[in-house]
Amino acid sequence: MSPARRLAALLLAAVLLAGCGSGTRVRDFLDDTYERTSTVDDTWVYASPDPVGTTTAAIADAVRPAERQADGGNEYLRYDDDIVVVSAAAGGSTVRVEDLDGRYRSGFFAFLGPGFRPGSPAGTGGGGGPGDGK
Repeated sequence: MSPARRLAALLLAAVLLAGCGSGTRVRDFLDDTYERTSTVDDTWVYASPDPVGTTTAAIADAVRPAERQADGGNEYLRYDDDIVVVSAAAGGSTVRVEDLDGRYRSGFFAFLGPGFRPGSPAGTGGGGGPGDGK
């Protein structure tokens, strides 16, 4: 392979890797797309005029999540540094994005499955806990 082709391949790989699953990118997309209604510490809340499914699909299409789950009418998207929760609201949906340092690390979202358990962000299992395998 020529040096020019090798350099082009490396640059392409770097661009692709830089764009994968970044929590900052999802916050940028939300800021550019929806109206932010509140901010408390690292949690930002947005209003979307679209229903939950449409809103979640738009976010996931724009910035690919590491994991996606639904539960009780809410949809959850996990990114490297953030979790996005889309829920129904009058006239559309509410989008909440919060830093993973808080409730996620304490196991709050473990009920969603392997990709949402602390210590198993890639959904590869490992360990196990009360109720696993039942």
